[in-house]
Amino acid sequence: MKIALVTGGNRGVGKSTALTLAKRGVGIILTYNSHSEEAEAVVSEIESAGGKAVALRLDVTKVVSFDGFAAQVSQALEKQWGQKTFDYLVNNAGTAQRTPIKDVSEEQFDALVDVHFKGVFFLTQRLLPLMADGGHVIFVSSALTRLTYPAGVAVYAAVKGAIEVLTRYVAAEFAHRKIRANCVAPGALDTDFAGGRTDEQRKMIGEHTLLGRIGQAEDIGPLIAALLSEDSRWVNAQRLEATGGLTI
Repeated sequence: MKIALVTGGNRGVGKSTALTLAKRGVGIILTYNSHSEEAEAVVSEIESAGGKAVALRLDVTKVVSFDGFAAQVSQALEKQWGQKTFDYLVNNAGTAQRTPIKDVSEEQFDALVDVHFKGVFFLTQRLLPLMADGGHVIFVSSALTRLTYPAGVAVYAAVKGAIEVLTRYVAAEFAHRKIRANCVAPGALDTDFAGGRTDEQRKMIGEHTLLGRIGQAEDIGPLIAALLSEDSRWVNAQRLEATGGLTI
């Protein structure tokens, strides 16, 4: 049985990804940081539909905890599925903050780097030994690496740019194990990420999107699931932007 580990799988894109994969027969290990009730609700939804899932707590900024987390993953694999490896890693967990360059503090800078780059790098490093050969790593970036707005997102966009470069290097360095790595770059989404959207923002984004609306988490989860499927087996080391045609 194929098994996916989805960070931040309790809400938004992570939740959509976990539910879509589960419907396709994939076992799910999802992580959460501070919303255990949301994570358990996702697990219950998967199990009520006949799938298997487990939720584990993970703070992606705490690199020192990754060895212990990997041990928990190993235990979950053995207990739930009788397996020693998993197949797919979806690096989705993240946070956001909007601060103009002139006002960014070192603390804010470090926080974004820790969540979106340092944590992702070392978590991937630690979990790859548990991934089966022929597995697949998905990194989540942002359309803001292509689109540039004076909206206080310089640091966030910059660390996401680093993730896009990392994607190619993971694909190159683990090619001998036939492990693929790809990056999905969503556009503006109508989720609670970064505090959610106002009606005015939804309208403005829709007016600048060819498909005429703001994106939903459910637009991205199935894309990630499709990338992880055998149908996309020849897609490797790529950045795929999913914006509905935002500011082309």
